[in-house]
Amino acid sequence: MFIEILTVIAPVGLIAALGFVWDRKGLPFDTNMVATLVTTIGAPCLIISILLENSPEPEIIKGMATAALCVVGSVAFVGAIGLRLAGQSLKAFLPALMFPNAGNMGIPLCFFAFGEEGLALSVSFFAATALTQFTIGISIAAGRVALRDVATNPVLWASVIAVALLLTDSALPRWIDVTVDVMAGMVIPLMLMSLGISLSRLQPTSLLHSTMFSLARLILGFAAGLGVCALLGLDGVARAAVIIQSSMPTAVFNYLFAARYDNRPGEVAGVVVVSTVISFLTLPLLLGFVLTRN
Repeated sequence: MFIEILTVIAPVGLIAALGFVWDRKGLPFDTNMVATLVTTIGAPCLIISILLENSPEPEIIKGMATAALCVVGSVAFVGAIGLRLAGQSLKAFLPALMFPNAGNMGIPLCFFAFGEEGLALSVSFFAATALTQFTIGISIAAGRVALRDVATNPVLWASVIAVALLLTDSALPRWIDVTVDVMAGMVIPLMLMSLGISLSRLQPTSLLHSTMFSLARLILGFAAGLGVCALLGLDGVARAAVIIQSSMPTAVFNYLFAARYDNRPGEVAGVVVVSTVISFLTLPLLLGFVLTRN
């Protein structure tokens, strides 16, 4: 299990380290361009690619989407209160608390632990959180609710297309499918390199905030996962998948939003990395918890 966890987490650290070294050497990297490219093209392709590749059943999508929305909503409620009381920026830090790294960390962990059933459940959870992140999350980061921006959001339409294809048991033309898969492949490396570049500019005084928000993300996520499973009566692998996905560290996309809207991106980058590092220590306990109670 340790090797499996290391296999998931090591690429995050290594690619972020590449971005860190890249920036330290003064090599060119347009963070704003990359953020726009990933959020408008890469992320939609990633949603379509993951959903069509794993093809979860409609009932699974519905149940896990409900659980995901409940988790995100409950963390948002508690997180907003906490940030207000602490006098911290909601635009910068609330998305970092709300949205876990359910994609490139949560999905592999659920697959390693529970096989194909865990994979289908975790992909459905990821799709719902990603859709919420690219509508509500981006509105929070922008500091405004722009209905036109939400309605024209590429991730929203990518999710609609993917679900429609699944419900009708249809497929994209082969040449489009291959193109989407190739474009999806650029997302995680570019996100992680951007993260490393921001970390190279992170001020040491920001590490305390990053650690506090990291602990809050992990604790709130785990508590929300437990509570939602009890509320919805989930058990077995579904319960385990929700708890695992809810307890993941801060998603890298949160950093891209912070960079795009200049919401203290250095500190948000610190939350992403610190929460990921802490999760390396907590994942064995988390997996042991869900496995012994499944």
